[in-house]
Amino acid sequence: MSDRKFDLEDRFVDFGALTVFFCATLHNDMPGQYYGNQLLRSAGSSALNFGEMQGTQSDRDFKNKATISLKELKESRMNLRILSKVNYGESEKRGKLLDEVEQLIKIMATIIKNKG
Repeated sequence: MSDRKFDLEDRFVDFGALTVFFCATLHNDMPGQYYGNQLLRSAGSSALNFGEMQGTQSDRDFKNKATISLKELKESRMNLRILSKVNYGESEKRGKLLDEVEQLIKIMATIIKNKG
């Protein structure tokens, strides 16, 4: 993710895929299951809503899907921050995901602001 791709769809797909790999490494205990499942859902949802955003018919629908995608990115960020705070999961992968989610949040916030 450090090569700074400019294709936003690819970045969302990569973020979702890398999240799958990260979550697969979590322990099969209560924290691993809880946070892993939450993170998988929010990261996947951010990518899927971004995809839906691209096919919207109106500015209102576009902004709605973009806002949902942003909300899911923020949930992913919070989850990753919690995992970082307790040093849970592979730190290098977690750090890369956290860096990418921060960048995607900034990009989506800018898209929404400029569309409004």
